[in-house]
Amino acid sequence: MPGTNLTRQEARERARLLSVDAYDITLDISGAQEGGTFRSETVVRFTAREAGATFVDLIAPEVREIVLNDDALDPATAFADSRIALPAVVEGHNELRVVADCAYTNTGEGLHRSVDPVDQQAYLYTQFEVPDARRVFACFEQPDLKATFTFTVTAPEGWTVISNSPTPEPRDNIWRFAATPRISSYITALVAGPYHSVHSSWDGDGRSVPLGIYCRPSLAEHLDAEAIFDVTRQGFDWFQEKFDYPYPFAKYDQLFVPEFNAGAMENAGAVTIRDQYVFRSKVTDAAYEMRAETILHELAHMWFGDLVTMEWWNDLWLNESFATYTSIACQAHAPGSRWPHAWTSFANQMKTWAYRQDQLPSTHPIMAEIRDLDDVLVNFDGITYAKGASVLKQLVAYVGMDEFFQGVQAYFKRHAWSNTRLTDLLTALEETSGRDLTAWSKAWLQTAGINILRPEIEVDADGVITSFAVRQEAPALPAGAKGEPTLRPHRIAIGLYELTDGALERVERLELDVDGELTKVPALEGRRRPAVVLLNDDDLSYAKVRLDPASMAVVTEHLADFTLSLPRALCWASAWDMTRDGEMPTRDYLALVLSGIGRESDIGVVQSLHRQVKLALDLYAAPDWRATGLALWSDATLERLRAAEPGGDHQLAWARAFAATARTDGQLDVLAGLLDGTETIEGLTVDTELRWALLQRLAATGRADEPEIAAELDRDRTSAGERHAATARAARPTPEAKAEAWASVVEDDKLPNAVQEAVIGGFVQTDQRELLAPYAAKYFAALKGVWESRSHEMAQQVAVGLYPVIQVSEETLAATDAWLSSADPTPALRRLVTESRAGVERALKAQAADAAA
Repeated sequence: MPGTNLTRQEARERARLLSVDAYDITLDISGAQEGGTFRSETVVRFTAREAGATFVDLIAPEVREIVLNDDALDPATAFADSRIALPAVVEGHNELRVVADCAYTNTGEGLHRSVDPVDQQAYLYTQFEVPDARRVFACFEQPDLKATFTFTVTAPEGWTVISNSPTPEPRDNIWRFAATPRISSYITALVAGPYHSVHSSWDGDGRSVPLGIYCRPSLAEHLDAEAIFDVTRQGFDWFQEKFDYPYPFAKYDQLFVPEFNAGAMENAGAVTIRDQYVFRSKVTDAAYEMRAETILHELAHMWFGDLVTMEWWNDLWLNESFATYTSIACQAHAPGSRWPHAWTSFANQMKTWAYRQDQLPSTHPIMAEIRDLDDVLVNFDGITYAKGASVLKQLVAYVGMDEFFQGVQAYFKRHAWSNTRLTDLLTALEETSGRDLTAWSKAWLQTAGINILRPEIEVDADGVITSFAVRQEAPALPAGAKGEPTLRPHRIAIGLYELTDGALERVERLELDVDGELTKVPALEGRRRPAVVLLNDDDLSYAKVRLDPASMAVVTEHLADFTLSLPRALCWASAWDMTRDGEMPTRDYLALVLSGIGRESDIGVVQSLHRQVKLALDLYAAPDWRATGLALWSDATLERLRAAEPGGDHQLAWARAFAATARTDGQLDVLAGLLDGTETIEGLTVDTELRWALLQRLAATGRADEPEIAAELDRDRTSAGERHAATARAARPTPEAKAEAWASVVEDDKLPNAVQEAVIGGFVQTDQRELLAPYAAKYFAALKGVWESRSHEMAQQVAVGLYPVIQVSEETLAATDAWLSSADPTPALRRLVTESRAGVERALKAQAADAAA
């Protein structure tokens, strides 16, 4: 990826020199059905504070014209390394015109083009964050050079074109959009194709905002538009009240697009969302909850990120953390919400992601040092999203929810349509809360690492508490991480639970500030010790929590007996964290899950436990016990599947868990029978997506091959079917299948992003270690070449997805270290490989703990 970087210093200098007024962008995508390139003409008007030299950004196969203030520049000399040099801007007004041939992509970056196998039509969408607007038009590609954008698009007849401004009536297949408000280049958007659409509105505060939902016609029968509109309106109602600032754009479209790399993208008024969220088959309520969180997350960005935008990418965390926190708070607190227990899902899923990320050698402060674009491209991580959101939740507990949102309201009013730094938000929060946040900000946002909270309880012979304290630890940061361990101020709740008629019920809750190494809690002295003491009850702070021995003994027997879902989730998460840390042997974790999962009612927690058990058995179990553990688990999944309520979410979840782990001939016979209809389980519908899950496991175990895969693809000749078939083919346990999959990803670069991801997912099978062992050396031999020759998204898929993580051995660590010392990788690639290496190191430690058990 040579020549596509931009440093923060370069961006600062350009922002010092320039302010940008407006872009007029004319695109001709009339040949999109055939692909190749498209004509892009950009006229940008900007003001220079002094005469001098600067540059504009563009990635294009060919630049045809460059005219700066009526002076033509030679593209052969002015255009190089994704930049057009502007050697002589004048003080005051400047106008630049650039005509180029830009390229459609199949990588999910820039203007992505996908052909739907159902109707053979091309579908386009843009994805510009972080630096890919320059793949479609010439621009000053940094968030603090905001401008208005006017798009004129020539498209094929019969197509629909959507952008940030309301969609106009086309004339002669030309779509002329009105100018946007002043926004950053990375949130502009263009979506085009013969998309299906449904329209409605949100009405409130004396205003009506048009709402649109779009998807490919081949998915239209599955589009539950009213459910999506309901969540969207819930978000509008809640955010308008909490933010006290009118929705800032003229309309709000949500576009479910194919082959999308992320979950969604907050383009102003034109949000793109991965179309796997249009559910083709039955899914559990956890999937609907996750989709709703994504919808609300992107809607929150319309204010935080789009209306008010970070000055530079070091405050990316604030964009993403704010959207994450407010989306889950909306689910938890909005009147009539279908997911009032959203913080349970957050504790069990998002925060475990954050804890994992914060214990890697690449851990960094929430407010990370972002030196250049390469840094930010690998920083969309668990710290930026989940830890940041956790810390915002802690901040809300620290200053008060009303005071927090009053500060946010002042922030929006003060900085609308401009760019900000973290200090701007903190200043507003200090004003409304009366709290000095300087020390809080330094401890929480400018330091890396995680704290551990443990209760220290002394009781007398009658079981009365004579001393209670909370001990805070700051473990050493991982080797290679920057910074020092930090003790932080925590606002937490302590929950006291008693076992009554088999149920663990909270009988008392105490909220307090914890700071320093030891915090005494005299309020709990003199009372009888409860059955369970739970620190950080209600999950107010971000910290790893440990139970005292007496509480742990009760929880081990009665974890599923908590009457509230959140304390169950916190205890499950603590057990998982202890397993990852080697404090709880994998076999004990499996026993804990098997004893309690049958009574766990929260389907999101159940599905998280399924994933975590499988990961623990595959990577953290002692190798000589792994087969025993896998047998116990696969037997349990089939037993639970047969016992689950017919037609319910738990039955479907257990069917998928069984499909992921079936291993004996008898179990594989059940899979085959469910697939061909000779086996039935009351209430279980073996629909399209479940059929693929069954077939992929049969392929991975050698029970299905190309004829069965081809036959299933004939049943499901869709883009999703093509991806599933690619996974199944790559999963087959033969040297030929592995060689074919490897070549298609590593030795060739023709696969689109979604298919490449599917092939990688099938290639790596944890029960094919011996077959895959030779590919560890091949990975290190090929990696740098792939990184240097592919786009970021495609190269990152290979770097992370094909790292030999299942080869848990000292040899893998040594091979990684040798490559790191000799290959001279870029900082971004070094980070990705180092993170993967840390996974192997952690697995070795956990395997040793399990063996010792």
